[in-house]
Parts: sequence; C-alpha cells; structure tokens
Amino acid sequence: MKPPSFEYADPKSLDDAVRLLEEHEFEAKILSGGQSLMPLLNMRLARPELLIDLAKIPDLDHVREEAGTLVVGGMARQRALELSPIVRERFPLVYDATMHIAHPQNRNQGTVGGSIAHADPAAELPALVMVTDAEIVATGPDGARTIAADEFFVTYLTTSMEGAEILTEVRIPALGPSTGHSLQELARRHGDFALAGAMATVTLAGGGTIESGRLVLFGVGATPIRARDAEQLLAGEKPSDALFEAVAAKAAAELDEPLSDVHASAEYRRSLAGVMAKRALAEATARAAV
Repeated sequence: MKPPSFEYADPKSLDDAVRLLEEHEFEAKILSGGQSLMPLLNMRLARPELLIDLAKIPDLDHVREEAGTLVVGGMARQRALELSPIVRERFPLVYDATMHIAHPQNRNQGTVGGSIAHADPAAELPALVMVTDAEIVATGPDGARTIAADEFFVTYLTTSMEGAEILTEVRIPALGPSTGHSLQELARRHGDFALAGAMATVTLAGGGTIESGRLVLFGVGATPIRARDAEQLLAGEKPSDALFEAVAAKAAAELDEPLSDVHASAEYRRSLAGVMAKRALAEATARAAV
C-alpha cells in the first residue's frame, strides 16, 4: 500500500516547525516517530498536503530526572525509556508501560510525544500520563504552555492542543513512598493494542490501610478514563479481595458506552475492564506493602 502524495519539510528548529504548522494548519501533519501516522497514510485515512518531520530539531529527545519528576522530550524514542537506568530504577510504572508497547522494532522508532499526541485510547502512554497526573508541554506560536493530563485528551484521536501546537515535553512525577503500581491488559496477541486495560497506583498508610489509590481504564472508551468515583472507595479501607472487587465493579459500571468493534463487544469490554481493574489494584497494593 502506498500513501497519497504530499510535500515534505524537515525544519531544523522548533520555531520553524511551528511556523510551518501555523501556515499549513489544516493541511499539515507532524511526523514524529511515524508508527501511527504511516499506517493512516498507507490506508488513505489521512491525506495531508504537507508532512513536517521533527527528526532534525535538536533538544527534543531528552530523558532526565528533575526534582523527582521524569522529564521526557517529545521526540524521545520509546526505546530510550526502555534502556534508561533512571526509568527502570526510579519510575517503574513508566518502564512497565513502555515494555507493553507493541514490539522492539516499533519502540526503536516510535516517540513518546507522538504516542501521547496521537491519543489512541487503547495505547499505554496516554493511560500512563493520566494515572500519574503528568503534565504535557505544548509549544505553539505564543510559546509553551503546560496542560494537565486530565485536560489533555478530548475524544478519540483528539487532544486539547491548538492546531499549530507541537507536543515538546512530558513531565511524569515519581510515585511516592509506600506506593505500588500495576498495569494489566488483555490483547489478542502480544504487542497488539489492548482490548481493555487498567493502570493503578495504591499508597498505603500506617497500619496497612489504604491512604489513596488511582485507577485508569484504557481501551474501553474514546479516551483513557480516570475512575475517580471508584477510587474514593479505597481511602481508609483495609485491602481485601472484596474491596478490590467493589471498586473494580463500580469503575466498570460507570463506563459510558464502552467501545464495540469486531474484536470485542461493549459488554465484553465492560466485563474485561472490571477484571483488569481488580487485578491491577491487587498487584499495586501487594507492591506497596513490600
């Protein structure tokens, strides 16, 4: 399959990239890693007049820790997260999420910013930024602005970035003390997008009770879904199978019209989301207790 014809630009600065995007706002697409865009082009689902390749712009591929926050440039390859000692040692949920992304060949080319900006609701990195309360930095004609993760995703493949903005950085806070994490998902084959998944963090207080928890479901709606009402059931409670069952059931029951397609019905995805949520809460709690 061949993509439609298009013009190509490879700006050498972020300012030039933003200028091009502003000039061709409705006819241009950003080429970051290309792992999502190229299939869309080949299937003629996207027909941009101009591709703006960010690969030659310097200083957009950093991976570093700053004051307990993982700071990742939008053009950092997913493989860089996988290989980073900082990520593996200090940000284990980021590492786990990265290792669930497709295959090594995809992670070698795919970028962190590209995946998040693409906003596929079944992808791991959008769910990751939601469950960690990360911040996304978007740069446009008026400069850079910071967007909270829960304000970033609007609907399927749509974000709150303006038309001439480029995702340039992601800031992911480290998990606090006595906090465990988990990622659970079910896919048809290893490396496929999740039919349904859950990410959870649980923080334990003194005496073994739960201080707080976070739960995000993905692959079941138009965006990753933070189950905030269900999370409230965790605070102050003793961990138990019955508690996790109740929290997971509430999160699944409150899903608004889960996705339905040839791979899974809405009813199946709702049920599966509950199963993944319960498993994620149980594993996150077990890790917090270690």
